[in-house]
Amino acid sequence: MKRYLVIFGLILVFLLAGSDLWAQCAMCRGSVESSMGNGRNNVGVGLNTGIVYLFVMPYLLVAVIGYLWYRSSKKAQQEREFVSSRIQQALNH
Repeated sequence: MKRYLVIFGLILVFLLAGSDLWAQCAMCRGSVESSMGNGRNNVGVGLNTGIVYLFVMPYLLVAVIGYLWYRSSKKAQQEREFVSSRIQQALNH
């Protein structure tokens, strides 16, 4: 029970402390506001594309590492099963 309270407390602290993190950096906001004031929207589109690129890459990296780990563990499991079956065959004869 104590463990759950600690985890809940940490999540609550991170949520409350992270309210300032939703703001954009001053340079990005200034660049987008000045380009929108001039009637151009190409800077905002490029900025959004960059944000999506930076957002997707860590998740893609984690997915690739997870797949490689899964494949490795599956191969190791098959080897363990093969060795177990060979040992069972040797003991039965």
